[in-house]
Amino acid sequence: MLKKAQFVPLLRKLNNTKNIKMSVNTKWSINPANSKISFKVMHLMISNVKGLFKKFEASIETNENDFTNAKIGLWIDLSSLETGDTRRDEHLKSAEFFDVSKHKKITFVSDSFEKTGKEGCYILWGYLTMKGITNRIKLDVKSTEPTNHIYSDDKAGFAINAKLSRKDWGLSWNMASANGSIMGSDEVFISCEIELLKMHEQEQMMEQPALVNV
Repeated sequence: MLKKAQFVPLLRKLNNTKNIKMSVNTKWSINPANSKISFKVMHLMISNVKGLFKKFEASIETNENDFTNAKIGLWIDLSSLETGDTRRDEHLKSAEFFDVSKHKKITFVSDSFEKTGKEGCYILWGYLTMKGITNRIKLDVKSTEPTNHIYSDDKAGFAINAKLSRKDWGLSWNMASANGSIMGSDEVFISCEIELLKMHEQEQMMEQPALVNV
């Protein structure tokens, strides 16, 4: 039996453990109804051609609601590419560009997600794979959700932007117009508006791993 002199320190130690916050992994899914992944490329050095990817999935895991060092995986269905012009879409899906018959998806896997020091702003680094070529890229991320939002515990919103060189992934097709201007710029601007929904315990148990065939 513990004596009083031994019991008091033990009781204090047990009370202190109540204040220790345990790390809990939280999973999130994209709400496709309120999310968009788009791109734009300068055409003939005059105007921007804009496009969308209509089908995508993601796996996001955080420490509770803290997105610092979040683990992120993204899969984009290349057959869902749309620019508003059927002939152009078919060309982009052909072997001269994405070669969708052989490479079905674009994938992204994060390796760091860090705060910048400016409130609500992050730098996301990770590996983007297209046409079998993988490069590490940097994306600028800004939280679009007020911290006191009524749904802040179950939802999160982010605006994500990046600038890529398409040649880094073998997307080098181009041609000159009659006046010497190139058809499409090498620079591609990526813009994403993402709404995430927290997955609760039952949803996480039912979650099935995505099949990726890049």
